[in-house]
Amino acid sequence: MATQLLRRVFVWELPVRLYHWINALAIVSLCITGYMIGKPPAIQFGGEAYERYWFGWIRYIHFVSAYIFFFNFLIRIYWGFVGNKYANWRNFIPTNKKYFKDMWMVLKYDIFQFNKGDHMDVGHNALAGFIYFLTFIAFAVQAITGFGLYEAMSGFWFTKLFAWVPVVFGGDSGVRNLHHIFMWFFILFAMVHIYLVFFHDYVEGRGEISSMGGGWKFIEEEAFEKEMMKEKKAKKESTSTKSPKTPAKP
Repeated sequence: MATQLLRRVFVWELPVRLYHWINALAIVSLCITGYMIGKPPAIQFGGEAYERYWFGWIRYIHFVSAYIFFFNFLIRIYWGFVGNKYANWRNFIPTNKKYFKDMWMVLKYDIFQFNKGDHMDVGHNALAGFIYFLTFIAFAVQAITGFGLYEAMSGFWFTKLFAWVPVVFGGDSGVRNLHHIFMWFFILFAMVHIYLVFFHDYVEGRGEISSMGGGWKFIEEEAFEKEMMKEKKAKKESTSTKSPKTPAKP
């Protein structure tokens, strides 16, 4: 068996890891309670209604989870500007041709099982980053439509900021349908996300799953050095391009 020298690299900072797990729990809670609110189960009992306020608790859990989901999302946006390079917002938005090239390469690797070669992604790969960017947009839509529906039954000043939502989307019915559709988007995303995490962890063996617990990944030393050289070269080229030219002496 070939022996490889691995480097331990700290990738995910504590705020990113907390965001990930809080967000996961909030989405699970929102999907379960949201589905029950949209299609209430017919549970019969012989006691008085005030003795069985279980559906009120379902709605309460949904509303609390929504607040946690929303403010957790805002903190992640903030951390995209102040966090390390692996959490930076540039990892999620295609800004150059290389980003699209890397996306296509990862797509071939994940779906068509092509050889990935010596390409290495310490943080998010290009395709994952772009999918997360689309997911952030879905987060915003889901939060806006959710608070838009909640505004009619809440006296809190914060929810009143979303009073315009039903007007824009054609009433509560249109907002509710959009909110429900995006719920299924999150369910499908979670299924694909979990599969790909296990797939990359198994094939690459770099601690993909455990990294979201402790923050560390294990990278082949040779591949890591190549990646660092590429980054230094790109930074040097960027610096030389931005630096003003020295005027010629008369």
